[in-house]
Amino acid sequence: METQLIYENIDDKNKNKIIIDELSSKFNLSKIIATLLVRRGIKTIEQAELFLYPSLSNLKDPFVLKDMQKAVERLWTAIKNKEKILIFGDFDADGVTSTSLIVDFLNYIDANVSWYVPHRIKEGYGMQEMHIDMAVEQNIDLIVTVDCGSSSHEAVKKAKTEDIDIIITDHHEISYPMPSCAALINPKREDCFSGLSHLAGVGVAFYLLMALRKYLRTVGFWAELAEPNLLDYCDLVALGTIGDMVPLKAENRILSIHGIKVIKQGKRIGLKTLADVSRIRLESMDSDDIGFRLIPRINAAGRLSHARICVNHLTSNQKVLSLKTSAILDDLNQKRQKIEHEIVNDINNKIEKNKTLLDKNILILWDKKWNPSVLGIAASRLVRKYSKPVILMSALNDPFVGSCRSIKSINIHDVLSQHALLLEKFGGHSMAAGVTIKKNNIEKFTQSMEAYIDSNFSISDFRNLITIDLKITLDEITYKLAKGLNKLRPFGTDNPEPLFSCNNVKVASSIIIGRNHRKMILVNADKDIAVPGNIKNGIEALQFNVQTLENLPTFFNKIVFKIKINKFKHNSPQIIIEDL
Repeated sequence: METQLIYENIDDKNKNKIIIDELSSKFNLSKIIATLLVRRGIKTIEQAELFLYPSLSNLKDPFVLKDMQKAVERLWTAIKNKEKILIFGDFDADGVTSTSLIVDFLNYIDANVSWYVPHRIKEGYGMQEMHIDMAVEQNIDLIVTVDCGSSSHEAVKKAKTEDIDIIITDHHEISYPMPSCAALINPKREDCFSGLSHLAGVGVAFYLLMALRKYLRTVGFWAELAEPNLLDYCDLVALGTIGDMVPLKAENRILSIHGIKVIKQGKRIGLKTLADVSRIRLESMDSDDIGFRLIPRINAAGRLSHARICVNHLTSNQKVLSLKTSAILDDLNQKRQKIEHEIVNDINNKIEKNKTLLDKNILILWDKKWNPSVLGIAASRLVRKYSKPVILMSALNDPFVGSCRSIKSINIHDVLSQHALLLEKFGGHSMAAGVTIKKNNIEKFTQSMEAYIDSNFSISDFRNLITIDLKITLDEITYKLAKGLNKLRPFGTDNPEPLFSCNNVKVASSIIIGRNHRKMILVNADKDIAVPGNIKNGIEALQFNVQTLENLPTFFNKIVFKIKINKFKHNSPQIIIEDL
């Protein structure tokens, strides 16, 4: 039983001080790092142990997931009888890593396996009836979906008539009644009490492999084949988990941390060459590199070409081929950035010409010239800028197709559910979803959504709050602190990167790098910097996307920032300005 630290008759501030002191002493942490742990709700020795030293042994038994026993028994039958198995995935990073994960494992055990990922535009999300027709032509006996399938009712019905069994593994919201299939493994189903609803699609797929490996052990399968170490597959799990922006806690944190370690070893050729083209040094790679460099390149294939490129890339052992596909992914990502930039600029121009577009608490726009594959990223940028849900749609064809992105206080999937009769189809999560809607319903849908948001949410739901973890001084920003912050990684949903604030700061020196990024040396305002070069104790700071380069301030009453290790200066900290 966990020992809770309890202090009676002590106010919260003193109570936290005692907890902070105990965590600091027990784990040899600075008071700042211990304070940040407490800020994240970690207030016992046991909780801190699990957070700071996550172990694969702390993963739950995979058989706690509903239908897992059914799934592995059906898979074993297919494996031993050499039935034809088709892995059906999705076209985003979570989907392609899930597909690669299962295919890698089944290939290792010499199962009769093939895979398929649909085209984002031509076919859309999820398994459909036409895919069952394809499976029939290929004489498929068993389909295993990854990162999709929970809403594929018609496809599942058709598969039954063709004597094809389906195992669904997914983490998206379920459309009830549930599809009637051989097994439906989705921690979000109402009768699943696993407590694993935070898993990404690739996390659910990994749990299937955990269960299958264990089941194969019970039937003596590993007597003639070396039992694989599933740690070697965690690189794909980390990639998909971080890419899908699910909560980086509990199992997701465990799998991501171990997966990052595997990626750093450079064992998977596809990831090593992709890191090279992304200008990432594997030995110093972190979750930011994965989220902002690797994932965009993987997603670019599904957006502008075909996601099958990525599955081939992640499962290939051929270095020459891997180098070529890494270059292709890098080129596609550059094209994606250009298209995204054009769409965002177009929307900003629309808003500039018609400011009333921002009067409503949800922004719904459509245009014939917008590439539907990039609308999700553009919507995310607008959500950050305007702090309200955004729905962008391509009006090139009828029905319109688009992407939704939301703010933390509004579950966009639930909101869309209230308007399901106006939609051809929709699906996704609380923060992101896809929609398909007929042209003649678009005006009614827009008005109904605007009215629903206005009547069900208050002004406070739309406030763009910045939560500052700690107020510190510049003198406290050291390399040791920056290195210590790595103990809290990977950062992401439910484990945000710490934000600090500091008051009365002077700019000792300043230059502009790139087009509009400001690089500064900051010192405490009471320091004497009259003599040029007297900045020995200054901190390097970067301020990205400065709005105007004229009359730049040389003093700040307050700065809000993140602390990093400077990758270009040995053993030096660096701060990234987030707000002034």
